[in-house]
Amino acid sequence: MESTREMLLAELPIGISATGKRTEFDSMGKTEVPADRYWGAQTERSLHHFDIGEDRMPKGVYHAYGYVKKACALVNAESGRLPRWKRDAIVRAANEVIAGSLDDHFPLYVWQTGSGTQSNMNVNEVISNRAIQLLGGTLGSQSPIGPNDDVNMGQSSNDTFPTAMHIASVTAIDDVLLPRLEELAGTIERKAEGWMDVVKIGRTHLEDAVPLAVGQEWYGWAGQLRGAMAEISASRDGLYELAIGGTAVGTGVNAPKGFSQAVAGTIAELTGKPFKTAPNKFSAQGSLDAMVRSHAALRGLAVALMKVANDIRWLASGPRCGLAELVLPANEPGSSIMPGKVNPTQCEALMMISIQVLGNDSAVAFAGSQGNFELNAMRPIIINNFLHSARILADGCERFRRYSVEGTELNAAKIASYVEGSVMLVTALSPAIGYQNAAHIAERAIAEGITLRAAALSSGKVDAALYDMAINPLEMVGTGLAGA
Repeated sequence: MESTREMLLAELPIGISATGKRTEFDSMGKTEVPADRYWGAQTERSLHHFDIGEDRMPKGVYHAYGYVKKACALVNAESGRLPRWKRDAIVRAANEVIAGSLDDHFPLYVWQTGSGTQSNMNVNEVISNRAIQLLGGTLGSQSPIGPNDDVNMGQSSNDTFPTAMHIASVTAIDDVLLPRLEELAGTIERKAEGWMDVVKIGRTHLEDAVPLAVGQEWYGWAGQLRGAMAEISASRDGLYELAIGGTAVGTGVNAPKGFSQAVAGTIAELTGKPFKTAPNKFSAQGSLDAMVRSHAALRGLAVALMKVANDIRWLASGPRCGLAELVLPANEPGSSIMPGKVNPTQCEALMMISIQVLGNDSAVAFAGSQGNFELNAMRPIIINNFLHSARILADGCERFRRYSVEGTELNAAKIASYVEGSVMLVTALSPAIGYQNAAHIAERAIAEGITLRAAALSSGKVDAALYDMAINPLEMVGTGLAGA
């Protein structure tokens, strides 16, 4: 029997050539499904009852689910609960889920049962039917591979869905977001290194302040991004803990002893990431706190990006009547009526992304607070918002780096003119003549529209030698990043 089944595991096309409908069944009875799709009755019922909006469950959830089902099949076979030939068929189908080859067979909406049961059954049905096809059986028969008894063996939606959520979230962070954020931070740092000898006037409260180097200002932005990266990286610790093995309410009913540890270890091996079994299955299934904390780290990145994008667009305002210290790449015409106008569009896009992530975080936090007893039934909205935030942040960082930061140049003449015209350089005179005397010099320069030097020399408190010694903008910016 074993060898016969293995021989049937031959290369077969993923698509189904049949057209029209076929009959599938579940515990509630029979229903018709599209014949060219692998899903079954429960998926079809969900499509009928939850045809809400255009928000589909992210494919990343299903790819993560592929790892869950593959790992469970391997562990169930190792313990002797699942025949090897069934394991091979399930693993083969799960590999196709992981690779995205079966993405068209996962059509469900975000707005469904809050436990994610229908998405879990969507995966079970697709893997079951694909495995049946690989074994030469009849689609919809649930034989010889059943969606509940075989693919879902030892599992519940209540423990597999949060497990898939964690896998999908860590994957989005590691494989998409952090690499692009690293590239953006590195590019900003390289720009900063090249501009450490360019002095500019700082601004606090939107008003003129003492000088700093352009590079120091840019290092400030890079520091914000590095801090956000550290928080996002640290937030993965909670996501590494997997609920799998807790089954319905955290007790592990219908799962064999050691199942949770074995499956978590197998998932870690398959993904190359340090997943482990959650030590407390009741909190892992009754709450979504790890997801809430991790998304809060994404919110922190959004806050930092908002600051960076806003600073850059203000510093680039102009070109003639704004601050005009930075010159951004001219990527596209900025107006349908004003010829020659160019706008800071990448900054604006990144700011809108940040606003969206802040909104997503509010929804995630509120949904996270809605756990009741042994289950938080707000899971779909949380994973949808999390993956949405991670993706747009990653894409936004990549586009912002490529189409704005890399090509940004300095308007050296404008920067120098601001330094020359600033009265806040008077701060350097305070140690020699006192705060009040220095303040009066600044006030006179502003009131009479004269240079700081003229106001200082005419005050009788400062001679040319003292002024030239004290007022040295390059020395005022210090030698280190802290200006010390």
